[in-house]
Amino acid sequence: MKTILSALILIATTNMACSQEKPIPLYPKGVPNSKPTPATYVEKTDDNHWITLVSQPTITPYLPAKGTANGAAVIVCPGGGYSGLASEHEGFTIAKEFNKIGVTAYVLKYRLPSDEIMADKSIGPLQDAQTAILIVRKHAAEWGLNPAKIGIIGFSAGGHLASTAGTHFDKPVIEDKENISVRPDFMMLLYPVISFGDQAHVGSRENLIGKTPAAGQVDLYSNEKQVTVNTPPTFIVHSEDDNVVPVQNSLLFYEACLKNKVKVEMHLFQEGPHGFGLNNPKSKDKWFDWATNWLDANGFLSGK
Repeated sequence: MKTILSALILIATTNMACSQEKPIPLYPKGVPNSKPTPATYVEKTDDNHWITLVSQPTITPYLPAKGTANGAAVIVCPGGGYSGLASEHEGFTIAKEFNKIGVTAYVLKYRLPSDEIMADKSIGPLQDAQTAILIVRKHAAEWGLNPAKIGIIGFSAGGHLASTAGTHFDKPVIEDKENISVRPDFMMLLYPVISFGDQAHVGSRENLIGKTPAAGQVDLYSNEKQVTVNTPPTFIVHSEDDNVVPVQNSLLFYEACLKNKVKVEMHLFQEGPHGFGLNNPKSKDKWFDWATNWLDANGFLSGK
């Protein structure tokens, strides 16, 4: 009897875990800004959880243990140069770490810019980020969340997407009939692509706005130029010797925040490879500890 009872408990626990991590489609009634998807454009996920060819974007919820949620939520944007999504070490691993501090996390599987499936590839990822924020805020009461404590975190090109969401919210690229704010309440940027100018990660820039973008497009998506007094409080981490996305990207954004009197905190590792995710192998310091203290200092962990 005990064996049967144990088995039933295990099955129930497993089903609960699976249900909390069930992807939620962003556009159940049809994806905006889309062309008919070619038969060859089929989403793929490899053994390292690297996702490509996304045409149906989703958010996947990761919930804190029962009784530990504090009402805060975060949208997690994995990086990948706008050519793929590093959904493990910059996605669900990060989400589970947020769960440990009572924050509900939603891993965003966003569309990667593509002329094959989009009418305007430059706005595709931002549409998905804005829609993710809108959905979470719209369902905040139902999901036990505080609608004023919904943030976004992004890594590398995901950091570009997060910083775009945090600086372009007053120009929504989605339909918002209910006029729900798509402004994140806080931003966390890890070794982010920020500028599309001299310090750009060229691959990210070309994937989003093409090989020969107009000067106006370059400026529009150089997010250090889009910071205003209404930009959300921001937390930044970068390595000084990052040889993929120069640290100047973070420095430019930090300086823009200071200039506009936006609350900002930045931490620079002396060394660290690009794309380290949760733990920098070149340092004993844990950036997530700094992030937790920052969230707490700004009132985001103080309960509902």
